[in-house]
Amino acid sequence: MTSEFFNLNNPAFWAIMERFAMNLVFLFLLLRVVYYRFSRKSNYLFGFFLMGIVIFFIGAMLKIVAMEFQMAIGLFAIFTILNLRTISFDVKNMAYLFAVIAISALNSLDLKGKFPFMGVVIFNIIIIASAFVLEYFLTKKDKYCSHPIIYGNLEMLKPHNKKELLSNVAELTGLDVRKIKIRRVNYKERIAVLDIFYET
Repeated sequence: MTSEFFNLNNPAFWAIMERFAMNLVFLFLLLRVVYYRFSRKSNYLFGFFLMGIVIFFIGAMLKIVAMEFQMAIGLFAIFTILNLRTISFDVKNMAYLFAVIAISALNSLDLKGKFPFMGVVIFNIIIIASAFVLEYFLTKKDKYCSHPIIYGNLEMLKPHNKKELLSNVAELTGLDVRKIKIRRVNYKERIAVLDIFYET
C-alpha cells in the first residue's frame, strides 16, 4: 500500500467534490422542488437521485483516466436503457430521467478555463426553470395523487361494479380513492394492475 492511499490533499479530488456539491443542489431543485411538487411520485425520487450521483462520479472520473467522451455517452445510454427496461415509464418521467443524466454529465465536466463556470450554472438553471415552466403551464392539473397497485379480484373490474370496486380498493389501501384506471389485466394469473387516484 502506497503512502498516497489515504492522501486526499489532491486538487483534482477537491475539485470533483466541489462540483458534486453543486450537482446535488441542482438535482435537489429539479427533483424535489419541481418534479415531486407536480407528480407526487416519491418512489421515483430514489432512483433519479442515485442515478444522477452515479453518473456524476463516472463522468468526473472519465477525465482522470483519460477515457474518450464517446465512451461516456455510451455508458449513459446503457444506464438509461437498463433503467427503462425495468419499469414502465411514461414520457414525462423519461424526460426527467434524461434531464437528470444531462445535469449530472454537465456538472461532472472539468472545463479548466475552457468555458466559464458560471455558464455551467446558468445551463443548470435553464434546465430546471424550463421543467418548472413546462409543468406549470402545460401539464394538466390533477388534484389527486396516484400510484399503481396489483389487484386480484377481476370480477370487480366489470363496468357495473364500479362503485363496489372504488369502495373495495379504498378499504384495502386505507386511502380516499376517487378514481381508478385499469392499466393492464393478466387473465392467466388472474391479476390486474390499477392506477388509483386518491386525495391526500
